[in-house]
Amino acid sequence: MEPARIPARSRRQAMDWSLVLASQDIPHRIESPETGGWELVLATEDCGRALSAIHQYQLENRRWRWGQQVIAPGVLFDWGSLAWVGLIGLFFAFETRVDLRPAGWLLPAAVAPGQWWRLFTAVWLHADLAHFASNAAFGFLLLGLTMGRYGTGVGLLAAYLAGAGGNLARWLLVQNAEPSLGASGLIMGCLGLLAVQALPLWRQTPHSARLALGSLLAAVMLFVLVGLSPGADLLAHAGGFVAGLLLGGLATRLPNSARRPGLNAGCGFFFAVLVVWPWWLALRHAAQRP
Repeated sequence: MEPARIPARSRRQAMDWSLVLASQDIPHRIESPETGGWELVLATEDCGRALSAIHQYQLENRRWRWGQQVIAPGVLFDWGSLAWVGLIGLFFAFETRVDLRPAGWLLPAAVAPGQWWRLFTAVWLHADLAHFASNAAFGFLLLGLTMGRYGTGVGLLAAYLAGAGGNLARWLLVQNAEPSLGASGLIMGCLGLLAVQALPLWRQTPHSARLALGSLLAAVMLFVLVGLSPGADLLAHAGGFVAGLLLGGLATRLPNSARRPGLNAGCGFFFAVLVVWPWWLALRHAAQRP
């Protein structure tokens, strides 16, 4: 008896269907006739069951494909985040000898009269070793991913601005709050920046909306698990996360920002200015106080 033949449009489709038949224990083989194309060859009595299995497979996968378009390939992790860890380590080591907190922590009552630099200087201060170690570990990972995605300078500056944005939210919402400090707003900002990295794919493929939405929901879940833990500075965390989302939305509009040396160098320089200038103002103001 002549065997049954099920034609496929491509080798890939034939391979996919072959896996479907194999999962149903239907004996078959893949052939490519001399006339071109691909076929699944199987016994005639198994043809009905094979067609039903393939049809069911198509129904279950018609809105989803195994192969998904992802962000353009490139550096996924930027080890330059180690330099950031080293920098906050230097500040922490200096804190053990000179008390920088009165000069640099976020004191909402002092920001309104003009001490805006506290929005930035507070990012570099930590309460104790455990606080520093936690921020250094999470920051190394999330900042490295952010810098790898957007570029060393662009990602670093955006995360720093997000951290300052978290402090800004705390100042705007709670004017009489206690002093606060730490890089957790920056870390939550990295999470927001990473959440929107799939936005450029939103309309590129039929399935890209699901990919972008999944990226956003995953980041929100991580924010809830990490950013809303007991004892956390909720306002700074939420403000940093929202600022990261907004800045990430702007950064995704910069084509190939990770591959633009001039842009990253400029952002890196601006980051350095926003580290040195606020601290110069903070220390000068502290020295002028009686």
